Amino acid sequence: MGTKVFLGSDTDELSGEFKELLLNPEKAVFYVAEAEGVLVGFAQCQIRNDWVEGSSSSPVGYLEGIYVEATYRKQGVASRLIAACEAWSRERACVEFASDCELENADSLAFHLAYGFTEVERTIHFIKRLDE
Repeated sequence: MGTKVFLGSDTDELSGEFKELLLNPEKAVFYVAEAEGVLVGFAQCQIRNDWVEGSSSSPVGYLEGIYVEATYRKQGVASRLIAACEAWSRERACVEFASDCELENADSLAFHLAYGFTEVERTIHFIKRLDE
């Protein structure tokens, strides 16, 4: 996959995070989609035990990221990836499955709504440095 999926992310940093996640298969999983020997998509989900916006239970399965190459979209790849993540979450006693997207990402919002997610909250987070 030649597209940079996590814009603004450092490749080495992501590599370290993903390696750490893979060491605990009960807390996180990656699924990949392949066509003719080529990776065409992936989904990554985790179990979140902390509070998840809009949830009423814990633990919650959480779709951390999903991507399908443009030429393979609208062919059921994302549906199969999400179904695998949901099944994995159910196997870990989750009764809810959550995700998020940036406020300005209209494509991601439409994607989530199309796949059965319900928007539960919109937020803008702030931070102020105290050491300056």
